[in-house]
Amino acid sequence: MTGPLPIAEAMTSQKITRGTPAYKRLCLAMLLAGLSTFALLYCTQPLLPVFADEFGLTAEESSLAVSLATGPMAFVLLVAGVLSDRLGRRPIMIASLLAASVMTALLAALPGWYSLLAARFACGLALAGVPAVAMTYISEEVEDGAVSHAMGLYIAGSAVGGMSGRLLVSLLTDFLDWRTALGLTGVAGLAMGAMFWRTLPPSRAFEPRPVSLTGYVGGFREVFADRALPWLFLLAFMFMGGFISIYNYVGFRLLAPPYSLGQSAVGAIFLLYLVGSASSAISGAASGRYGPRRSLWAPIVIFLAGIGLTAAEPLFVIVVGIAVVTAGFFGAHAIASSWVGRRAGHHRAQATACYLFCYYMGSSVLGSVGGYAWTHGGWMGVSMFAALLIALGLLVSLRLIRVKPLDRRPGEAIEEDPIPAD
Repeated sequence: MTGPLPIAEAMTSQKITRGTPAYKRLCLAMLLAGLSTFALLYCTQPLLPVFADEFGLTAEESSLAVSLATGPMAFVLLVAGVLSDRLGRRPIMIASLLAASVMTALLAALPGWYSLLAARFACGLALAGVPAVAMTYISEEVEDGAVSHAMGLYIAGSAVGGMSGRLLVSLLTDFLDWRTALGLTGVAGLAMGAMFWRTLPPSRAFEPRPVSLTGYVGGFREVFADRALPWLFLLAFMFMGGFISIYNYVGFRLLAPPYSLGQSAVGAIFLLYLVGSASSAISGAASGRYGPRRSLWAPIVIFLAGIGLTAAEPLFVIVVGIAVVTAGFFGAHAIASSWVGRRAGHHRAQATACYLFCYYMGSSVLGSVGGYAWTHGGWMGVSMFAALLIALGLLVSLRLIRVKPLDRRPGEAIEEDPIPAD
């Protein structure tokens, strides 16, 4: 005699399994989501010197073309996951990609600086729906053994999208103009958004859930009561602030004498993001072997060394320095973000939202503060500002060595630290 499956078993039977057509469609869709999201988010970054020249702006004013997208995105990240509990993961992601693409395509026709900033603000609000929901969608819809593979494709798409969007805009600006470059980026985003809509499998495991404001806020309270998590959020803020300052203002330095590089050559520097992909993998493996508290300091030291190299005069040394900065940043980010997931336990959603909030606020707030450093101190000002942030981060990482791992029941979560604390 057979009866209905238990709820847990029934939900497991609905999961998308690796090798099926649905799984292949999901992987393609998540690759497209990563590509388009971060191409749209950072497409204006290589154009900051162009905006400064065209609209008569200071470096910090031109940086608002990036900061006014990442800042609103940071705030919406805190609530987008809760909205998706009611409205569904798939509709939120589709609407996010299409709306952000339209806002970016409009940049080709907007008349002035303030209308451009308004469109970038709206783009940031819209884009938050993808990073806030994508990982939850994958975890719900894919069988446990294939989650890491699908997640890896999304993250790879994110890295390639951020790099290729910046590079494509730089090349198109050199051969056409910046308005056409941004307009074509928006059109490409619309095409990828339409493919994402058509390709992403319908949700099988999702069920609308009531939103409990009390429970959600209570989760944040517990997250901030932890001895390590608030420090990791601070690290996200400082890491991203130092990193984005280097990349935001290096174009101002290299477009000017004595280097006088073209826009395409400056855009090619973003190819160094490939170094970051390798560094993330290496640092993740080190964290898994030695534990995050014993490995986090190492990429931070590399980050600092790279900032020092960028202060040199020879172009080759500057480029090597930016490569080292990129390796250090991605390595530190990989360890810190994975530590948040390991440490947070039942409040992983709130902890991840806080980490991403601080990460993108670092890009928004400190990225613009770095512009003041450039205006008043040139590259030495930028490098000293970034070095101060990362040196403080190093002190925080050394403090975290003394924080004891949480006790877990067997099988409850991944071990936070495979080596017993001293």
